[in-house]
Amino acid sequence: MKLRSVLVAVFALTGAVTSVSLFPSFLDFLFDSAKGRQPAPAIVQVDQYNFKKAIFSGLGADEDAQKAFDDVRAGKTTIDEVCKGAATVRCEPFTPSATALQHSERKELAKMNKQGEAALVKADPNPRQVSVYVLESIVSKTKGGQVDDGSRGYPASRQPLVLIALALLGAMLGGGAGSLVLNAAEAYSQRWSKLETGDRVNLFLGIVAGIICSLPFLIALSNLGPLAATLLMVGLTFGFSALSIYALHSMEEVLPWKKGEIRGRRSGTKILDTNVLIDGRIYDLLRTGFLEGELYVPKFVLHELQHIADSADSLRRQRGRRGLEVLRHLQSEHTVEIGTHDRLAMDEKEEVDARLVRLAKALGADLVSNDYNLNRVASIQEVRVLNINDLALALRPNVLPGETLELTIIREGNQHGQGVGYLEDGTMVVVESGKPHIGESVIVTVTQVIQTERGKMIFGTAPDEEADRRGSRPLK
Repeated sequence: MKLRSVLVAVFALTGAVTSVSLFPSFLDFLFDSAKGRQPAPAIVQVDQYNFKKAIFSGLGADEDAQKAFDDVRAGKTTIDEVCKGAATVRCEPFTPSATALQHSERKELAKMNKQGEAALVKADPNPRQVSVYVLESIVSKTKGGQVDDGSRGYPASRQPLVLIALALLGAMLGGGAGSLVLNAAEAYSQRWSKLETGDRVNLFLGIVAGIICSLPFLIALSNLGPLAATLLMVGLTFGFSALSIYALHSMEEVLPWKKGEIRGRRSGTKILDTNVLIDGRIYDLLRTGFLEGELYVPKFVLHELQHIADSADSLRRQRGRRGLEVLRHLQSEHTVEIGTHDRLAMDEKEEVDARLVRLAKALGADLVSNDYNLNRVASIQEVRVLNINDLALALRPNVLPGETLELTIIREGNQHGQGVGYLEDGTMVVVESGKPHIGESVIVTVTQVIQTERGKMIFGTAPDEEADRRGSRPLK
């Protein structure tokens, strides 16, 4: 038998027992409400004690009272006979209040619970008097001063058939409730198993902190009663636990158990690589508004830019300075976070590319890079890469054979008579018979478009060749 079936059966049995225990009283309440009857008055937990008090005074009062007390307790006489046989004894009924029973000399009276039980009290209240108390009766009072006549309630609420029906109803309700509870428990168990280790620690510590913080309030307000204290405890525990979990979540970046944790969720952050800053087009792309999210530059990328800018090679030095200048422009117009999450990149001895991939994966961020090898490595590790070169290629205009282009031929091609020009987006155009037009702007007719790994190559013909071809066509 599966554990789930056993648990559902336990819930059903509990529901049946609870139903048989509580539902008859509920039926009584509904029946009395329909009949317009008032509910039975509850017994107050304070009883009324009725005593016969014999007061002995004068000389020999102690001995007379002691003898009378011994005789009454031994059953040799009654308090009424004592009162009739001694002229120095004064008898009277005594019905004390709850406060009077708390008096130091009368506390033992409250311990009496049998009719005819006697007690000897000295100095009550006169030091020269001794009193003998005999308990006559104890009456339990109700809130309304009424006594339940036993006629209330539904007459058939406790008959066997009714109890069986209530048990079946309770079993169905208990089984249904158990199934819902188990489904919720399974769902939360799956969510718990998917949580990162650091999130589990935060949740556990938050609950413990909530319980600890609520304990002083429970102790201070314990006089409110068990029900109110329990509800207050639950409410305060939930409140303090939620506050503690929120506080731990807000400080998770400095918590030791969250260090280096792989978050696995998209944060929208864009991590900028060194070559993207040197390229400079990221600045124009951000100005257009097509790239959204927070910008993040690791400190080790900034250090690499500074190292390139301090290079002895003039070309590298110029590239490094351009990257620093682009970063300065980005900071002036956009919010750029620098170095605050670098602890997630772990080992500082690793290469910059490896640290970039690790950081992007930990933050759930996107990596912006033009480095082909870095893009391949990041894609293998399920890190999304935004390549500006790919974006530029995708945005190049489509050119079809037969269309014309206005082009300036700037140099000679590899083949005899060819000329080479470039479109505004950098696409190379090879023009047949274009060599005579080097330095000139001509109208080129597209003959072929070839897609390569580095982009598109367009082949076309110059106008002179087109004219020759038209002139050589045979007449129809």
